[in-house]
Amino acid sequence: MSRAQLTSTVEQSSGGVVAPFLAGKNKIINGDFNIWQRGTSFSNPAALAYNADRWYSYYDGSGASFTISQQAFTAGTAPVAGYESTYFARYNVTVAGSGASIRHFAQKIEDVRTLAGQTVTVSVWMKADSARTVYLNLGQSFGSGGSSDVSYNGPAITLSTSWARYTFTTTLNNLGGKTIGAGNYLFFYVLQPLNTTFTIDYWGVQVESGSVATPFTTASNTLQGELALCGRYYYKVNASSGDSNAFLTGSGYQSSSTLTIIPFTFPKMRTAPTALSWGGFIGTNYYNGYNGSGMSTITMSNKSDTCVLLSATQAGSAGTAGNNAQLFSVNDSTAYIAVSAEL
Repeated sequence: MSRAQLTSTVEQSSGGVVAPFLAGKNKIINGDFNIWQRGTSFSNPAALAYNADRWYSYYDGSGASFTISQQAFTAGTAPVAGYESTYFARYNVTVAGSGASIRHFAQKIEDVRTLAGQTVTVSVWMKADSARTVYLNLGQSFGSGGSSDVSYNGPAITLSTSWARYTFTTTLNNLGGKTIGAGNYLFFYVLQPLNTTFTIDYWGVQVESGSVATPFTTASNTLQGELALCGRYYYKVNASSGDSNAFLTGSGYQSSSTLTIIPFTFPKMRTAPTALSWGGFIGTNYYNGYNGSGMSTITMSNKSDTCVLLSATQAGSAGTAGNNAQLFSVNDSTAYIAVSAEL
């Protein structure tokens, strides 16, 4: 059995889930929108910026205003009886804007070889504020220097105000004659209404081998497993409301009274991180005290797929060159450090 063939004949023909094919059949990560490491509400995020883990929006045109947010199910109201999911995603355009030819809600699936040459079924639960027309789509992107993208466009789907499951089945091209470059991927996207206001809710997104939409499951079928899958692309360490003076890194050293050099390690990512973000009030803790003046900048260098070297410049001079040091949150439960290796 090839890497991509992860559903059984029984499962495809009966619609039932047969062990051991439950985990891994769904190529979408965080398809139930349970993981939101970057935040829970995003107002006018930039095109291609991520929101819920592994999900992004791509759009053009001008003047539109929209929000992508985490929404909580009321107990007993999840779309599938017996599957008490916690959250769903809401895409809400409040100002229509103009000139748009695309407005996608999308996910990139690592490696264009995924499901290549196979019959593939996409399924997703959706509802809208009124009758809205959308399109389910797949695409193969062959990466930097690779062949041109190939698109697989589904028929028009009219959403209602109640949750319903919508599906699209197609056969992906094999890769014969294709040039595969770096950063290649399979991608799923919903083409949403253009140049108008709307609200669309999403849950239970699945991309799987076969001609039948089988019962939804997450890619890993466990909460911790799904978080680990997300961590391959985005890794975040943060304080919490329970301990707002939490260590954010391991030990490094004070290079000077204002500069701290600290290795920041993480589980193996897809590649060396390409972006670093941080926020909240972060100070320096060292063996004989701490600097509570906060950081003015934090940058990274010497990058690998398991570690980067952080250079943290303090807003005040409280450190002593040569001291051991760690970065920690200073009475701030929002403090965090994160690295991204997204496609």
